[in-house]
Amino acid sequence: MTTYGDEPFTFTEFAYFAEMARAATSAALARGYALVILPATSRHDVWSNVALDGTVVVDPSDHDPVVSDLVRQGIPVVSDGRPAGSLPVTAWVDNDHEAAVLGILDHLAAAGARRIGLLTGTTTDTYTRLSTTAYLHWCERVGQDPVYEEYPAHDPCAGAVAADRLLARPDRPDAVYGLFDPNGTDLLAAARRYGLRVPDDLLLVCCSESTVYATTEPPITTLSLKPRRIGTAVVQLLIDAIEGLDTGRPVEQVIPTELIIRTSSERRPPRTTVSPPRGPAAT
Repeated sequence: MTTYGDEPFTFTEFAYFAEMARAATSAALARGYALVILPATSRHDVWSNVALDGTVVVDPSDHDPVVSDLVRQGIPVVSDGRPAGSLPVTAWVDNDHEAAVLGILDHLAAAGARRIGLLTGTTTDTYTRLSTTAYLHWCERVGQDPVYEEYPAHDPCAGAVAADRLLARPDRPDAVYGLFDPNGTDLLAAARRYGLRVPDDLLLVCCSESTVYATTEPPITTLSLKPRRIGTAVVQLLIDAIEGLDTGRPVEQVIPTELIIRTSSERRPPRTTVSPPRGPAAT
């Protein structure tokens, strides 16, 4: 996971990476391979001491030195996420992040949002870049000024601070989409601090595979990137490349996303005042 480099980041704490790794492990074992998980460090001794047939890189960043070095050694590299720039990977699997973000923004607008904000990251991976660009293009198309805050995604404390900054702005949004796993709970906590009711005053959506969002109060709408399908696909492509197989599988695969709609992004209709029943007319 090169986006995080040498940062103190434990990937299994995030449901996306854990599910993706589980599916990739199962797919590798089914074809007679073992999956080794190594830290995303640029230290060459870490990678050179392990005999590798091929590598899966998750969320590749621009000009990643590990990927470039592996390719120079003739080791096939398949990425989970479209490689930025001219990063020389063998194949990639990704979602259509632009379509996913546009679908979320249209969903929030249909629920009554008039100023939609974004919590995004400072990293250069394509997931963050494409999602943020899609938001900016949508704002331009509908005539809304962009309202967003960005932070280093590997720092969970920074996410909570950015959520607070977003809801403290004078142009505070009435709906927010958060790109990363903790954003849903961060935004929910920030909304409570500012006395905002979800979904009445603030609509929320975040990208996460965590089941915790089905039980928050209120339950939070999430975007699923289908990490199990991605984990299986990247391993199949990698083993095909290792074994020199021409299976006819496309080397660039796009996996559809799923928006799981819950209470946080469905604004309740206005209450209708019902008059009490009238008594019998006087005669």
